[in-house]
Parts: sequence; structure tokens; C-alpha cells
Amino acid sequence: MGGTAWYDDAAGPVVRPYALTGGRTHYDGDEFDLVALIAVADPPEPAEDALPATPWAPEPEHDMILELCRTPLSVAEIASDLELPLGVVRVLLGDLLDHSLIQVRRPAPVAQFPSERVLKEVIDGIRAL
Repeated sequence: MGGTAWYDDAAGPVVRPYALTGGRTHYDGDEFDLVALIAVADPPEPAEDALPATPWAPEPEHDMILELCRTPLSVAEIASDLELPLGVVRVLLGDLLDHSLIQVRRPAPVAQFPSERVLKEVIDGIRAL
């Protein structure tokens, strides 16, 4: 089959998810919550006495994430929009966070449930009506 491409016309090019992350399967920092909001960060001001940063060339997927996050999106929405596995998106987001290109707004902690005593008083109050 001379000249056969490594993809088929219907499926498009096939790239394994780990190829997008350089073989990494998780981000070493804090885990990205599914509902955490991701937004593009303002570029940091370089410090005058700072050493030159090591060059980093973002992959096309990094650029797509930055384009999507001009308006804040959740991690789940980013994965859905890019049609990439959640683990891959978390690794890519970690890269962007390490380079201060995104801001992460963590979800508010879930409020504590009221005590059983309070719930019983509410039920008793409703029954009294």
C-alpha cells in the first residue's frame, strides 16, 4: 500500500493522548477540579534581576485552550470543547499554569449540611403550619 497515510479519511489523524502530553499522565501540582474555572491570565511582568526563562514552545492544544479561555470555562467544558480526555486536558492546563498563562478559580467549598436538630425543628415548624 504505497503512500498510505497513517490515518483514515473518516476518522482524521489519530494521535494518542499521551503524545499530546509528552507521555505525562498527570499534573504534579494541585489537581484541577472539574468545575474549576480557567481564564487567561495577564502576562507577568519580567523582573529586572531575573534569570532568563527557559524557552517553552506551547503546543497547538495549549493555544486552543488559551483561545477558549478568553471567557472563563470549567475544566470539563474545555475537555468537551477540545474533544480530549480529561487527564490530557489537566496536564495541558498544568503546563499553562506553570508558565503563568492561566488563572484557576477554584470552586467554593460545599457548605456544611445543617445539623439533624435544625432539620427536625424545620420539619416540626412546617407541621405546625
